[in-house]
Amino acid sequence: MEKISTRWMILISSLIIAFALIGMMFIRDRRVDTDITRKTTRVGLVLTGNADDRNYCQNQYESLMSLKDELNLKIVLKENVPEDESCYEAIRDLVKKDGCRVVVAASFGYGNSCIRAAEEFPDVAIIHTHGSESSANLASCQGRMYQARYLSGIAAGMRTETDSIGYVAAFPYSEVNRDLNAFALGVRRVNPAANVYVRFCDSWLDDDAAGDATIRLLDDHPDIDVISMHTNSIRPNEVADERGVWSIGFNRDNAGLFPDTYVTACVWSWENYYRKAITDFLRGKFHGEIVWLGMEDKVPGLSDLTKNAVSGTQEAMDEAGEELASRKFDVFYGQINDNTGRVRILDGESMSDEEMMNHFDWYVEGVIIEE
Repeated sequence: MEKISTRWMILISSLIIAFALIGMMFIRDRRVDTDITRKTTRVGLVLTGNADDRNYCQNQYESLMSLKDELNLKIVLKENVPEDESCYEAIRDLVKKDGCRVVVAASFGYGNSCIRAAEEFPDVAIIHTHGSESSANLASCQGRMYQARYLSGIAAGMRTETDSIGYVAAFPYSEVNRDLNAFALGVRRVNPAANVYVRFCDSWLDDDAAGDATIRLLDDHPDIDVISMHTNSIRPNEVADERGVWSIGFNRDNAGLFPDTYVTACVWSWENYYRKAITDFLRGKFHGEIVWLGMEDKVPGLSDLTKNAVSGTQEAMDEAGEELASRKFDVFYGQINDNTGRVRILDGESMSDEEMMNHFDWYVEGVIIEE
């Protein structure tokens, strides 16, 4: 009887071990089968300029490349693609020839091409950066960079000793005007006597146009001692450095290039959006939407202040940042007057997202547009 019990115990133990091993194999197989990054995903990136421009395009490229190992991506690049039919052709090639399952089109002017491509390739996720369109497989993302602009204006308003600040921008449309006005409001928060002199260079990419606009601005107003910019060229920073003028950058932190004159930069961290969008796609949960992300989403933000900022700047920026984070205050809260003295936003009221995004055609007090 004792021998039989022993045999049964051995048999039962063996069965338990066998079932355990089978279960572990099953669990392992299930884990492999549900690993969304097991296979390499090809992601296309369409840029208006070069991926090494030290500005907007390089920032976009680096943002996606930072996710390469984490999400097992293969980044396929299309550079210098104009904002016309060429963008659709680039997306089509990325899908049909390069096998991309996700395409990022990183410019506002790519909208029509994104719509067309999304209709033609319903199984591909199209992400339009700075866009305003959506469909089942087309998502657009914009960022509330005006919040970071406001904080950078505080840095400029405290840095200036002449109360004269320059601003070089691409075009006078809503996105640019929104950021420019936020910057000026930040300047005047800490320095109500300061003025912001603006010159448009009518180009995002043209280094010569951006450089000439900066030179003219400084020649016409030799008392300007701080320059900010909203272009995809770093020529304004270079000219400022050559002239010994403090500067604030945009898109990417280039403090290392201008150690003696750079103060800070308004920067994009697009990887924090692309990570979620691409992961949603891999999980089969991608859906078209239009999102407008703020600083709390860690997409728009500021680079660290350099040694060129004046004492007390960080504290002043932190105070304003806490107000923004509390959601009890946003940049365009009234009362706000325009630069002709007209009340644009009443006391206690705020500007709607629709107005900020699509109808910002005026400038706040202290902004002087150069013809």
